[in-house]
Amino acid sequence: MTKYEVLSPDGFTIEFDRPYYISKKNAIEAFDKWKERYKLQGYYSSNNGRIPLEELEDYMSIRQI
Repeated sequence: MTKYEVLSPDGFTIEFDRPYYISKKNAIEAFDKWKERYKLQGYYSSNNGRIPLEELEDYMSIRQI
């Protein structure tokens, strides 16, 4: 069975209690939900600086495991 992992720009899984997703669609939905947590502040604070939410998808990764 193919599984997908969603990693933040800093290389950490976005949900520690759910380390993988059963489809890429589920992984993308999880990323969208995770990104909403940062909507109020308007950016994601990475170890490498602030990332505007409109650009966040370019810095995260979904990989097949």
